[in-house]
Amino acid sequence: MTDVDLTPPAPLDTVNWPLSTERLTLRRVSMADESSMWTYRGLEEVSRWGLWHAADQADWRSLLKERLRDALVIELNGHVIGDLMVQVSDAWGQREVAAAARNMQAELGWSLNPEYGGQGFATEAVREALRICFEDLNLHRVVAEAFAANESSCRLAERVGMRRELYGVRDSLHRDLGWIDGVGYALLADEWKAGR
Repeated sequence: MTDVDLTPPAPLDTVNWPLSTERLTLRRVSMADESSMWTYRGLEEVSRWGLWHAADQADWRSLLKERLRDALVIELNGHVIGDLMVQVSDAWGQREVAAAARNMQAELGWSLNPEYGGQGFATEAVREALRICFEDLNLHRVVAEAFAANESSCRLAERVGMRRELYGVRDSLHRDLGWIDGVGYALLADEWKAGR
């Protein structure tokens, strides 16, 4: 008897990559992107608001390996300028309907090389990530969380049509700032379709 891998494909494996927007290309991250991503991920101004800060490039390499399943790169003219996380998970559901909630929501995250800021690239990429979630993956809901003090991420979530659902007072522990306020944004599939 041979071993058969019964692990279902990751949700992003079902999308036909790469995808293009007006100016950008989105595709799955590979370890070949590690150095390109480190050029901005290693900057304090980028890692300041992220969930993790790599101590050095070797640490970044090991972190990236753990996150390949849910990561995309943002390319401009063949150069990596940022990345996205699209982490699909189960929505909450009662036992009798839990199967229908399986793989029905995603959490988005984003990071952009500051050299390319202020030109609408992050907005364009996140809008495409939302399109992927709602059209290609047929998800019900997409969420994004941030430190409330990360104003640029909050503005981006609002610019792409996400609604602020949560404002938590000192609910988020920052490595340098201690306990600070956090925010949660969300968008439903029917809201996204109505806004198209």
